[in-house]
Amino acid sequence: MRKIYVLDTTLRDGEQAPGVSLTAQEKVEIALQLEKLGIDRIEAGFPATSLGEVESVQQVASAIKNATVTAFGRCHERDIDAVREALKSAQDPCLHLFLAISPIHRKYKLRMDKAKVLETAAAAIRYGRKYFDRVEFSAEDSSRTELDFICEVVDMAIKAGASVVNLPDTVGFAMPEQYGNIFKTVKETVPGIEKIQLSTHCHDDLGMATANTLAAVYNGADQIEGTINGIGERAGNTSTEEVALALETRSDYMNAKTGLVLNEIYRTSRMVSKYTGMAVPGNKAIVGANAFVHESGIHQDGMLKERTTYEIITPETIGLKESKLVLGKHSGRHAFKERLIDMGYLLSEEELGEAFAKFKALADKKKNVLDEDIHALMTDKISPSSGVYKLEFVRVNYDNHSAPTALVRMVKGDGNVLEQSAEGNGSVDAIYNAIDQATGEQVELEDYMIKSVTHGKDAQGEVHVVLKQHEETVQGRGMSTDILEASAKAYVDALNRLISQKNRRLRGNISIS
Repeated sequence: MRKIYVLDTTLRDGEQAPGVSLTAQEKVEIALQLEKLGIDRIEAGFPATSLGEVESVQQVASAIKNATVTAFGRCHERDIDAVREALKSAQDPCLHLFLAISPIHRKYKLRMDKAKVLETAAAAIRYGRKYFDRVEFSAEDSSRTELDFICEVVDMAIKAGASVVNLPDTVGFAMPEQYGNIFKTVKETVPGIEKIQLSTHCHDDLGMATANTLAAVYNGADQIEGTINGIGERAGNTSTEEVALALETRSDYMNAKTGLVLNEIYRTSRMVSKYTGMAVPGNKAIVGANAFVHESGIHQDGMLKERTTYEIITPETIGLKESKLVLGKHSGRHAFKERLIDMGYLLSEEELGEAFAKFKALADKKKNVLDEDIHALMTDKISPSSGVYKLEFVRVNYDNHSAPTALVRMVKGDGNVLEQSAEGNGSVDAIYNAIDQATGEQVELEDYMIKSVTHGKDAQGEVHVVLKQHEETVQGRGMSTDILEASAKAYVDALNRLISQKNRRLRGNISIS
């Protein structure tokens, strides 16, 4: 059984999804959960994009102890130096370089011929090897490149000192048979191929990312690259969890498995969804809300007789429990603690006290507190940017004969109290107008989304907003059993992130041109 290594790029390629902007603290928390999931290589970011990105990658590199931490860079010495700075505290660092190799990129983007591409990449790999024991080289847009030139590129990378060579389907163009043949040909024809690992990185523009990744593995790829929930540029990336479960479930056919701790998949998925603001579709493979739900009478009959008639993966495999322990306002601290332990949360006494207080406050509003509620409580942490504005209260007056009026009170980080009332076309609009007037920030509300954390009339509501100010775009989230309070929390959270993002930019960006 071949071991397939997993490079997870949720924190780099995943964060490039439109509207996603993670704080350093959120990156660290996701990275620690990826480590718990058993990810072999965690791609923490693209340091050359900004000083803030260097700082967040540094924090991830310092926190991770049991996985390789990689950082992304172009084939420029300045990018490599930025990666050196960002990964200086990593226990097992890896430089990840990329350069496009396809005819269309060579002609229009790079304005380089084949010889110049080979020379540029080789020089960068050799420079990187002065400072890194492990260098990965990605030949961008391999799936639209001449097969003989791909072999030349791989040969060059081996000779220059790369330890991993990635052949990406950058724009999701490939078909599985074609993409698999690239790896088969490289494995069979390139001298010294046994000295390196071949990696696959697929995008989902035609819905083929997982299929193409599995085709690459079947034909000799040693490493897969993906993101949790499949987030990423455009239509997203290969879903890390889909590949892992496909290899696990069909190891008889693939003769290959990852080393992931599969029962951490669901928790990881929820954390990434929470922090990125990108909801998981109900019909999403492995982690969607309906992945283990059976409604058809025929299916239900089969499930009652033998689960494997309609269930090839059990919910327990990914960390879901069929039976739910229902907690309420009469539950004690001990029962709450045991439930947290069962769900994988190990807290100090101080942290447990804080979490229990939040649980009791929620239990006073809800009849039953479900596992999903507890997951939401535990992942709804306050980001470092939240010190700018803190929502004290929101009050809304509404009837169907007059315009709604909202009163909000917020406290700034310096202790000043801001109180403002405003009218609006609806209750949420009135709240947001009041917040805008109180803070003086001029922003555009680009997106507003409500979803239920659990079921029932007393369910917690989770609100996600996307705010834009000039060229800055951020997302915010808020959660409460009252949807208006959740809406206010989400808006204030987004404003705090916007201000934090502007402050990081003012400290100085590094151009990526």
